[in-house]
Amino acid sequence: MSTSPPLTTKGQATRDRIVRAAADLMFRHGVAGTSTPAIRDAAGVSSSQIYHYFADKDALTRAVIEYQTEAIVGAQSALLSRLDSVAALRAWRDVVVNAVRDLDCVGGCPLGSLASELADQDPGARAALADSFSRWAGAIRDGLRHMVDARVLRPEADPDKLSLAMLAALQGGLLLAQAQRDPAALEAALDTMIERIEQQAAR
Repeated sequence: MSTSPPLTTKGQATRDRIVRAAADLMFRHGVAGTSTPAIRDAAGVSSSQIYHYFADKDALTRAVIEYQTEAIVGAQSALLSRLDSVAALRAWRDVVVNAVRDLDCVGGCPLGSLASELADQDPGARAALADSFSRWAGAIRDGLRHMVDARVLRPEADPDKLSLAMLAALQGGLLLAQAQRDPAALEAALDTMIERIEQQAAR
């Protein structure tokens, strides 16, 4: 099977600029509301350059999903991997809530917004987003497992189930924060889950 040759430094920078521009436009206007000419103008490239790096808009959308996943999950993984107490879990919660508050609760979750728009229309995008959410849940799960290994949580605590519930609470809270322009629901959802996890604390 043939593979594409590696990009030059300049080529990688151009590709990255296209993806960043597309991610910003899709976050603000949705995938359907973002045209290739708009991406071209925002990235400062030609249409031929876009099609040099991406076969079509679907391929570019997949790259945007990957970009948003790394931006969100990659950043949070650093915090979650160091969980060693319930206080550290609350510190992660504060980072999430403060980020939403700093944006005045506008925009919601980039991955959640993409899932809402694409999951029922684009099987490929749905699969990519499912993998992204699995990675996010996995980062939370790994943090909770670290707490079990450190004997902060009891051995019978279930990091797999708790991490899925935490991600569901996070996504629901982000959606309500966006609709209500108020982070109160997000705070309540995360605080409730943290209280549930604290009930599993080792004695």
